[in-house]
Amino acid sequence: MLAYNLKTIFAARQIDKPYSFLVKIGIAPHTATRLLNNEVRVMRIDHVELLCKNLHCEPNDLFVYRNSKNSVLPQNHPLNNLLQKPEDNQWQETLRTIPLKQLKEIAAIINQPNPEKE
Repeated sequence: MLAYNLKTIFAARQIDKPYSFLVKIGIAPHTATRLLNNEVRVMRIDHVELLCKNLHCEPNDLFVYRNSKNSVLPQNHPLNNLLQKPEDNQWQETLRTIPLKQLKEIAAIINQPNPEKE
């Protein structure tokens, strides 16, 4: 089953008030509530674009796939790319506990110019 992955993205972007964020970027209050409660069955394409632009992500990042007992996907099915692994949410704890020196080294690596993108 496909579900929204917004809570994970909000945590990654350190957005403490997701409802306010959604309304501020132009999503109606009722829709924002339903999105946060994973109750939206159909998402408008302009909302996908708004979310991706403001959360700096791709459409695939907005969704997660959860296996159900009734349907098992073949191993090579593309939806398997959206399966959430337990370690996907451990990075925040790692960042909180990593020594400051290592954190600075990681930041330096991330901030290095990437010749492939230039």
